[in-house]
Amino acid sequence: MADGANVEPQLCSEQFGSGAARGCLVAADGSLQWESWGWRWWGFPGPFTVKPQGRDGGGVGTPRTASPPLSGLMAVFLPQGFPDSVSPDYLPYQLWDSVQAFASSLSGSLATHAVLLGLGVGNAKASVSAATATWLVKDSTGMLGRILFAWWKGSKLDCNAKQWRLFADILNDVAMFLEIMAPIYPIFFTMTVCTSNLAKCIVSVAGGATRAALTVHQARRNNMADVSAKDSSQETLVNLAGLLVSLLMLPLVSACPSFSLGCFFFLTALHIYANYRAVRALVLETLNEGRLRLVLKHFLQRGEVLGPTSANQMEPLWTGFWPSLSLSLGVPLHCMISSVFELQQLVEGHQEPYLLRWDKSQRQVQVVLSQMAGPETILRAATHGLVLEALQGNGPLPRELEELRNQVRAGPEKDSWVIVRETHQVLDKLFPKFLKGLQDAGWKTEKHQLEVDEWRATWLLSPEKKIL
Repeated sequence: MADGANVEPQLCSEQFGSGAARGCLVAADGSLQWESWGWRWWGFPGPFTVKPQGRDGGGVGTPRTASPPLSGLMAVFLPQGFPDSVSPDYLPYQLWDSVQAFASSLSGSLATHAVLLGLGVGNAKASVSAATATWLVKDSTGMLGRILFAWWKGSKLDCNAKQWRLFADILNDVAMFLEIMAPIYPIFFTMTVCTSNLAKCIVSVAGGATRAALTVHQARRNNMADVSAKDSSQETLVNLAGLLVSLLMLPLVSACPSFSLGCFFFLTALHIYANYRAVRALVLETLNEGRLRLVLKHFLQRGEVLGPTSANQMEPLWTGFWPSLSLSLGVPLHCMISSVFELQQLVEGHQEPYLLRWDKSQRQVQVVLSQMAGPETILRAATHGLVLEALQGNGPLPRELEELRNQVRAGPEKDSWVIVRETHQVLDKLFPKFLKGLQDAGWKTEKHQLEVDEWRATWLLSPEKKIL
């Protein structure tokens, strides 16, 4: 107690980000004494003060204090303000991403070695012009593939960023395998390396675009540029380490093709596993079709809304490209109706700013969006389509939907547009509860990752429309 009574109160304190605070005491000569970072960083109790260097010490009035261990390294490779400036899943994702990048770097060295061997490097009989022509054909094929893939799938990469990220890395492994096998069949060498480079260019588009989408998720302080730059620094460090290991590995495997192939398969297995763990570590807080399907199914069966962590852990990564229901949002109105009667069928019984048509036999839902449709309207329209899918599936449902399911299974005597109209009425009661549950669980409902086309429409047969 006596020792505690002699402890002077702190004059002030400071902390960096969410780290531990350090206090400041007043010395006998009037100078400031700051608690050392090092003692608290390593968990040692008790005060340890460092006298600042002021004017008499030749400084500029800034305290010279001990920095936390590794703080300089963190500043080089981690975004400023880490961990508060990034999402909670940033560190596990980046660790596994570094492992996969290291494995990919080593595999790439083996593939490059094989391609150069096939081009005739080290062979006195090889033609320089033939090797140059092969290289140019390979590059031009990849450039065309890059343009075509970006046109074909560019707008879909945001919606399923995790699946496309995993797809890109697996395709990269396939491309490197083709390069390793190319010298074994010289007659097909040019065709093989062109196919491989085409795959690599698709990987470049898909991997780069999905990485940008994940950067948007990870950056929490409008610091996308910083997060992207530090990710590039991390990747450069990993590739440098891979380069050094490759210099030691290639002389060992070049004399034994079977050993080289064995190393490639081991590195490929490590690469795919690390990629899976990296993608599985992501916790995206916006809803795409796959996550919405999972959350809605759980809500209909148990009355509870899954949080982002649970839903992301359950989200399918291998089968996300082929959903059982074809859900099209933002389709043109002229593709859905050809008469006033059909328009009346779609509009009747609800006042929502979207029109929905359900094809039971084709398991297809098409949605026309109004000019007034906002993010929550689109979310409701997608939910509506997935509710119709649930009517054709198994599993418990709320009483109102169970009755509709029995009507659907009873036979085709009830038109699909009648079922759609009745589900509108059910959703008038069900969707507000579901939406509130999403918000309470931590989902960001003000935006989404649903695939929506740009078509919008207006119609006159609805007296008034809701704006969400």
